[in-house]
Amino acid sequence: MTFLETIDRRLREAIKARDSRTADVLRMLKTRIMERRTASSFKGEMTDEIALEVTATYVKQLTKSLEDFEKGGEAGRALIEKTQWEIDLLSEYLPKLLDEEQTRAIVDKAIEESGIRDPKQVGRLMGVVMKDHKGSVDPAIVRRIAEEKLGSGDA
Repeated sequence: MTFLETIDRRLREAIKARDSRTADVLRMLKTRIMERRTASSFKGEMTDEIALEVTATYVKQLTKSLEDFEKGGEAGRALIEKTQWEIDLLSEYLPKLLDEEQTRAIVDKAIEESGIRDPKQVGRLMGVVMKDHKGSVDPAIVRRIAEEKLGSGDA
């Protein structure tokens, strides 16, 4: 079953179960996927890979909004709970990211194979890592490790 079929099936189940909370989140996800599909810059078919990318972007936006809600005091607490629940629900569909130790090994290998040693080339090193591991590593962790390795002379 494809990712899109899984989302459709889960939405139908939520509607039948009168689980409006889950249904609302999945409808919003489907809306975002549809917006991507109908964007003027979009060409081709909507694949699971693209739909997963849309989902990951949505989760990232929700995660960033948590920081704003934390500043909202009492009113923000309810939004934090709701948003965290949405993040948890959508994260079930995303591939699990490698942990820091595994990411560190990938960055070390990329440094060794690419010969990048200049701290000013962190972005280039990230490009090398992300090209082969997009979706399986957290870019923020890759950047931090790359800066640490290239900046401290450990590379």
